[in-house]
Order: sequence, then C-alpha cells, then structure tokens
Amino acid sequence: MTQTDMTEAGASGAGATGTGAEAEGTEVTGTGAKGTGAKGTEATGTGATGVPDAGVPGAAGDSAGGDPRAGGRRPRVHRAWFVAAVTFVTIIGAAAFRSLPGLLIDPLNEDFGWSRGTIGAAVSVNLALYGLTAPFAAALMDRFGIRRVVAVALTVIALGSGLTVWMTAAWQLMLCWGLLVGLGSGSMALAFAATVTNRWFTERRGLVSGILTAASASGQLVFLPLLSWMITRYDWRPAAVTVALAALAVVPFVWLLLRDHPADVGRKPYGAKEFVPKPAPVPGAARRAVTVLFSALRTGPFWLLAGTFAICGASTNGLVQTHFVPAAHDHHMPVTAAASLLAVIGVFDVVGTIASGWFTDRFEPRRLLAVYYALRGVSLLFLPILLAPTVHPPMVFFIVFYGLDWVATVPPTLALCREHYGEDSAIVFGWVLASHQVGAALVAFLGGVARDAFGSYDVVWYASGALCAAAALMALVIRRRPTAAPLTPATA
Repeated sequence: MTQTDMTEAGASGAGATGTGAEAEGTEVTGTGAKGTGAKGTEATGTGATGVPDAGVPGAAGDSAGGDPRAGGRRPRVHRAWFVAAVTFVTIIGAAAFRSLPGLLIDPLNEDFGWSRGTIGAAVSVNLALYGLTAPFAAALMDRFGIRRVVAVALTVIALGSGLTVWMTAAWQLMLCWGLLVGLGSGSMALAFAATVTNRWFTERRGLVSGILTAASASGQLVFLPLLSWMITRYDWRPAAVTVALAALAVVPFVWLLLRDHPADVGRKPYGAKEFVPKPAPVPGAARRAVTVLFSALRTGPFWLLAGTFAICGASTNGLVQTHFVPAAHDHHMPVTAAASLLAVIGVFDVVGTIASGWFTDRFEPRRLLAVYYALRGVSLLFLPILLAPTVHPPMVFFIVFYGLDWVATVPPTLALCREHYGEDSAIVFGWVLASHQVGAALVAFLGGVARDAFGSYDVVWYASGALCAAAALMALVIRRRPTAAPLTPATA
C-alpha cells in the first residue's frame, strides 16, 4: 500500500453503510451508519502503544475517540518520509565529527609533538567503538526508543569534541575523541538508519537505506571545507568547537520531530498492507545484542558479511578518510585542496549510495557487492602514482570513481542482513558494522605506523587494493536464503 492509497477516515460521511469507515489502524463506528453490526472503535495501536501522540501532524482522525470526519483529509505524503528526512538531517549533523580526524593528524603532531601512530591510535579507538557500540545501540532503541538514544548520543559527541580544546596529554585525546566521541557516534551509526528503515518502510527499503547512508557523506561535504579552512586560518580548536555545536544543534530536531514507530502516529509503515502495532519495549538490551551475536556466529553468511564489511571499513574510513589528507600533504598538496578533494568524494558518494539503494531493490545484492569491491580495489592500486602537488585530471577521475563506490556497499549489505536474519537484522547489521569499524581502526593505526616506518603510505594503498579483491570473492559465495526468521524471540 502506497501513500496515495491512504483512506480518508469518514470520507463517506455519517450515512455510510456497513460497518463504518476505516482509517489506517483505526476502525470507527459511524454513528449514523446503517446496521448494528459495526465493530466498534479500536484505538490505533492500543494493544501496545496506547493512544497516538496528541497534536502530531498526520495523526488527526486516528486518535481514540476522535471524529474522523472532523480531521480533514490526510496528507498525501506518508509520515515515513518525514521521519526519514529528520533522520537524514540528524546523520548530517553527527557526520561533522567524522570529517575532523584526518584534518587533526598534522596539527596535533605540530602542536604537541605526538607521533602519527599515537594520534592514529586515538582515531582507531574512536572507529572501533563506533562499530562495537552499534549493536547495543540498536537493542537500546528497541528498549528505550529511537529519540532518547539518539538525543543522548549527540550530547555525548558534543561533550567529547568540546573537551578536546583543553587537552594537554595524549591520554586525554584517547578519552575525549576516542572514548566519548566513539561511544556517541556508535549510537549514531548506520544501525540507526537500519532501525528507522525497518520500522517505517516495507517498500523502497533499498532506496531509503541508500539515502540515509548518503547523509553521512553529505555531512562530510558540508563540514570538510569549513573545518579545513578553520584549521588553516586559525587553529584546530575552533574546528573541534564547531563539531560540538553541530551535534548539539540537531538534538531539538530529534526530540521534537522524530517518532519511534508508525503506530505512535496511527499510521501503517510505508507500503504495508496492514496496520503494525508497536511492539512492547524489549528488556535486557545488552543480553539481547549478545544473544543475537552468538546465534549469528553459527551461520556462514554472518562471517562473510562481517569479513567483507571489515575490508570495506579498512579501505574507506580507516584509510582514505583518515590518511588521504596527510598523504596528499606529503606530496606537497595544500591541506585545503586535499580536504576539498575528500569533500568531492562525499558529493559523488551521495550519488553512488542512492543509486546503489535503487539497484539493491532490483538486482542481486551479492553480485552488486562483488562489483563494488572489485572496482574499489582497482582504483586504490592506482592512487600512489596519482598523488601530486597539484590537482590534475587523473586525480579528479579517481576522486569521482572512488566517491561513487565509497559506501555503496551498505544497501546490499543491509539487504542481505534482512534476508538472512529477519527481525534481528538491525542488531546483526550492528555487529557487521562493528567489524567494519574494527577493520577501519586497524588500518587507521597501522597506516600511521607505516607512515612513520616507511616515510610514505604506498604499501598501505597496495595492501588495501588486494584486500578489496578478496572481499569481492567473499561476496560471491554468500548463499541465498528466500525467507528469514528472527534469531531470538522478541522477549529475549
């Protein structure tokens, strides 16, 4: 059922015959209806959620006891798209912190004398926690709701980034940028996008997951040039404060506009044929996340998905996002020019990821993953010979080509998690994302160590290209499964 199929409650008036008008999830008795066999009034989602939020747009005519004839026509745009839009803006705001680590390596090295390996270690802690927190955050969203978890996560990101302006020792960088920002960003990871997609959409899931994944790249596009200009013109501290303020600015949007489930506003998920009651809160979030992990560990697709996604993280967040700017600066390219190239990657990542979501709705996700990883590996093998003091056409071609493939792997990976793990797919994807970030963390650290040891990043580029080729082969051997059941009971 699409958004244009929505029934206007009471459209036939009080003289409607039969059992009365029926709105999404609401059966209304129409007092003037003929016949006494009307079913009575059933409040939307009362089996699990109680009455919908009062005053929420789109809820008119759906609340218990409300007269559907007084509510006017329903909006033609389904509420799910508004929730997706708020999620998109939220991820953009949170993406500011992801733009900063690659720009901090040289300034912190010059300001404090810390080695690139030390700074890379703090970044690696951040990236690892970003992934390891995600499955627990997905379970916490099932327990406490999306709004509360995301609002707290944004506040923690702002706190960690803001405190860095007073740090004087490397352990403080580990604490603020590694621990606090890592934990906060992990709760804002792609498991957040997966949870929103799974709850609010039954159709167009591939497209929506692509759009929400692209939000991170859009944030990178917005903030990278600004942050690099601040660091070059002033210092790294104003850039850290900007990240903190950007995270805090999104909190009101999350709290006021985001809703946890379609039943909260008396709506069906987009494309659903029937009303879906909001499930009761699931206690034991940590236990459930661990239980789902151990169940998934007994399945072959999980290991293949986790392995391919670890290589994805190693070749994107860990390598290019963290080390591209200092690597280009090693070849005497200005920092602002290198940061602008990284921002251009974000531009084409938006295009590539949304297109990947569209492809995922229509083509076999395993084959898409194999193509994406193979193309990425080839592009990385050419990068060492393209780095130069100035931006030239072959480098621009690499940026465009690599940008289209940056996180195009996310929609097909999400689709495979849904295919194999059903209702537990958001938590399973959280663990798959954890492997992504562990791979990113290892390369963020090892890349800095390699630069200190060899004086260049060449060996890291070549090794990442070879790993991408291995990931392409792994994707092809993931077996198909037409249906999926939850790994754990809903009350686990």
